[in-house]
Amino acid sequence: MANAKNAMGLRKARVRKVLKARENGRPRLSVFRSSKNIYAQIIDDVKGHTLASASTLEEGFLKAKKTGANKDAATEIGKLVAERAVKAGVSEVVFDRGSYIYHGRVKALADAARAAGLKF
Repeated sequence: MANAKNAMGLRKARVRKVLKARENGRPRLSVFRSSKNIYAQIIDDVKGHTLASASTLEEGFLKAKKTGANKDAATEIGKLVAERAVKAGVSEVVFDRGSYIYHGRVKALADAARAAGLKF
């Protein structure tokens, strides 16, 4: 287990290093997924502030008793975080997939965010 966590940390650091070289002052769309939920937030690393965020633990998902562990939920979260980002005045971001491969729920979230108006 310790080796798996270490490998994930190394992948995350490698992705972050590439993002820092390419960001050009753009905020970062960071994705975290667990086995039951998915979270997305847009972070301004220069100021150290979160500009917009969305997750499957919000009221709408909890009241509807939807699961956050599928592509449909990731698509809804992608749309929601993009709408909140546009409302906050952010149109271009750099996508931080963390230690996850660009597949499945992570890809669904990114595609939905693009469709809702974010550019990355």
